[in-house]
Amino acid sequence: MNLHADHYHTANHNILLPSIFAVICFLGITGNCTVIYTILKNTKFCVWQTVPDIFIFSLSVVDLLFLLGMPFLIHQLLGNGSWLFGATMCTVISALDSNSQIVSTYILTVMTLDRYLATVHPIRFSRVRTPRLAASAVGLVWFVSPLTVAPVWLYAGLMPLQDGSVGCALLLPDPARDTYWFTLYQFILAFALPLAIISVAFSRILRSLSSAVVPLPVLSLRARTRKVTRTAIAVCLAFFICWAPYHALQLAHLGVQRPGRAFLYAYHVAISLGYANSCVNPFLYVALSKTFRRGTRGLRIHPAVGAADGSLCLQLAPDNTQQSRSSRELLHNMLPLTVAVP
Repeated sequence: MNLHADHYHTANHNILLPSIFAVICFLGITGNCTVIYTILKNTKFCVWQTVPDIFIFSLSVVDLLFLLGMPFLIHQLLGNGSWLFGATMCTVISALDSNSQIVSTYILTVMTLDRYLATVHPIRFSRVRTPRLAASAVGLVWFVSPLTVAPVWLYAGLMPLQDGSVGCALLLPDPARDTYWFTLYQFILAFALPLAIISVAFSRILRSLSSAVVPLPVLSLRARTRKVTRTAIAVCLAFFICWAPYHALQLAHLGVQRPGRAFLYAYHVAISLGYANSCVNPFLYVALSKTFRRGTRGLRIHPAVGAADGSLCLQLAPDNTQQSRSSRELLHNMLPLTVAVP
């Protein structure tokens, strides 16, 4: 896991990576703020109209909180790894970075399971798919997620550098052994397990959509279900495509003692791609939802068809029910703490 010093300085004196992060931060904050405002405006500032509204709103809040911590990371990159914001902010920003992946992944998992029930068992579980239960599921994810990033809360801290400054890093007690287990823990919990659940659910959803014979009176409902499911699939695919290279390189690095320059560059590309996922979703919503496009243009959203009280909604749902070290050692431990290597 040792890295040549020239690799470290090449990476941090280069303005390219901080510039990419700054663009991601700006686009992501703008896009997710627009999504949050649009949903609140179209639901009369109450995100309880539809189940998909709750999931989309929650994903946007997660991404926004994560992006608000990116300026600290950009500052650390521009400062050659130095951290000027104190130990408490180091722990908070590090935990926020790690926690955002966990929360996003499991909200996507819950959203996929909701799509499964809405598509494969629309009648049997109609009473289960309510906005209140969806909000409770999201709340449970938020409640449990800090426990899953306990190593970050425990071991994020300040690392003294050779130039007399300090960096924010994940200081594991036994780096050689603990990094191995932390990488596997992170890969399974934040990527492999949710990917397996989501893949199985969507395979059954697609099978149901392709084989079901639908009576004419419910064709319009079926069409709306397909649209919402298509959006959910796109969001999940974007998440896993963006984060797959990062996790692949994390695992590959476990067997690489001295990574070369090519590995380092590929790693930075993977990090940028993973972070870019936080600004992708708003563009997907606009591209895949005509109603959402109308909302972002400031046009009036008419009462949802079938809403008994004539309330406004985003109409995305098919129903309305519901220790001193050298500076070169800092790179593989510095923020983001989800990036434990190289």
